[in-house]
Amino acid sequence: MPPAPVASRPRRSRGARLRRAGLRLLAGLLVLLFAAFAVGWAVTAGVADAEQRVAARLDAFGGTPSTGEVPQRIAAALLATEDSRFGSHPGIDWRGALRAPLGVVLGRDLGGSTIQHQLARVLYEDGATDAGARARSVVLAVKLDQAWRDEQLLRMYLDAVYFGHGFYGVQAAAEGYFGLAPEELDWAQATVLVGLVQAPSAYDPFEHPERAAARQAHVLDRLVAVGTLSRAEADGIAAEPWHLTGG
Repeated sequence: MPPAPVASRPRRSRGARLRRAGLRLLAGLLVLLFAAFAVGWAVTAGVADAEQRVAARLDAFGGTPSTGEVPQRIAAALLATEDSRFGSHPGIDWRGALRAPLGVVLGRDLGGSTIQHQLARVLYEDGATDAGARARSVVLAVKLDQAWRDEQLLRMYLDAVYFGHGFYGVQAAAEGYFGLAPEELDWAQATVLVGLVQAPSAYDPFEHPERAAARQAHVLDRLVAVGTLSRAEADGIAAEPWHLTGG
């Protein structure tokens, strides 16, 4: 009686082979990223001096440190626009982190930076965008998240960033644009102010009110998206005057 034929293993499809190769490549990249992060953690500086760096920056540019609690409207608009997952990530957002390598290759920022990451770039890398500075700022962002409370990080960020028209820090910006303390700004003013963070010269409400209004609309859309404002409330705020001090 002839022996039964041995069943042959089904041949893996081309798509399955490609998926398997892709998973291996991804696993290798993750190992390299973790290794690079570990080395970066060891060689980058600590962040215990972050508040002193903010103070030195304000002193150098004639800014004024903010006092009291971080204004709720400004904080809400900032987080909705710049980092809606703030408080739930370790200083870097995985979605932005996945875009970061592509940004290095293309030589431009593809977005996704967290508050901690942006603060690290301002305080420790002087805004540099080369590959080394970007890598260091990612490590520093995680260190900032571990070393400082959320309230402290928000305050340092708002004090450190440039709001255009020569105004460094939220205190100088609120007074310079609106003649008010940050906590006195209404929603219309707060959303215009927060809109300046990414491109302060381009959205300067004195020089470019149309662009400032378009950017404000984006900030309001983000506040609606995260549930802070209703669509009707946002539309009403968009129609309100800003009461600028002059230019």
